[in-house]
Amino acid sequence: MRVLVTGAQGFIGKNLLVHLREKNIETISYTRETTPEQLAFSLQIVDFVFHLAGVNRPQNPSEFNEGNQHLTEELCRLIKQSGRKIPVLYTSSTQAEVDNHYGLSKLAAEQAVESLSGDVDVPVFIYRLPNVFGKWSRPNYNSVVATFCYNIANDLPIQINDPAALVNLVYIDDVIADFMTQLNVQSTAVYRPEISSHYTITVGALAEQIKAFKTSRYSIISESVGIGFVRALYATYLSFLRPEQFSYSLPVHADVRGRFVEMLKTKDSGQFSFFTAHPGVTRGGHYHHTKNEKFLVIQGEAQFRFRQIVSGEEYELRTNGIDAEVVETVPGWSHDITNVGDTELIVMLWANEIFDRDHPDTVAFKV
Repeated sequence: MRVLVTGAQGFIGKNLLVHLREKNIETISYTRETTPEQLAFSLQIVDFVFHLAGVNRPQNPSEFNEGNQHLTEELCRLIKQSGRKIPVLYTSSTQAEVDNHYGLSKLAAEQAVESLSGDVDVPVFIYRLPNVFGKWSRPNYNSVVATFCYNIANDLPIQINDPAALVNLVYIDDVIADFMTQLNVQSTAVYRPEISSHYTITVGALAEQIKAFKTSRYSIISESVGIGFVRALYATYLSFLRPEQFSYSLPVHADVRGRFVEMLKTKDSGQFSFFTAHPGVTRGGHYHHTKNEKFLVIQGEAQFRFRQIVSGEEYELRTNGIDAEVVETVPGWSHDITNVGDTELIVMLWANEIFDRDHPDTVAFKV
């Protein structure tokens, strides 16, 4: 398959081109530099058109008609002239429902695409997109998300007129995934699909969430970035970091035994850290009532010892950085770990809760 992408240098276009390339689909890009002759030639050899090009923030309102309505009408005219049945997916806007220069130009473009379907008997897909956010979006142009992410990442002020105002959003990866499903539709209908996943948030909450991403590097408490909207928003925020912002330092707690570094804390799933121990050094020697931990030796050789604090039952085991064996602490059993090797011991540690100095649930007890 070969497809034409108009607006290929825009935010959605760049993301779409990458996904098409991953599927080994050949693409032809239409940009501002493409001539009408080149566009006409492209339509002789493509099998599908993603029509993403448009104007939404011109200096002169007349540019709305030129960049939205007239460009779309010319594209449809050239498809009819080609004599080929080429499906078209058009990215309109929710503003097409609004009586303003931009909305009217997008509505006229929709009507041109609808007429094409009837004239040429091809499927057309008209997406009225709300605010789209994701990597490679432009601040002060694509959406408030892009503007907030850029400004907050770069320590610039943000302006909020109404914190309670609602913003409707769709994520770029969801948009592209839905677009890709239309490549194999075999009917001749006019479709007006919606993006499968929508998000709604207030402007104030959006700003606070993005600020929390920034401060998480200092608190090392991660936001819930694994699923849904926060996952997508975090990926978007990260895409605005400059290369010199890709890394950050953590506090290192060192003494004669070795080093201890907390890497990441979560709000409801504990924290991750690592520690080192010099040969012959023993760390630990305590028990927990409820707290539990998982240890993974990633370098060296370790001996774990356990003692049941009531019965006095003892147990010990050895593990090393080769076997990838997790050792778990059990409430009511005191435990320690000794470096029994000749090299520095490095151990990864997960605890099911963030350490609370006021309520540590850690009681010294010799094994």
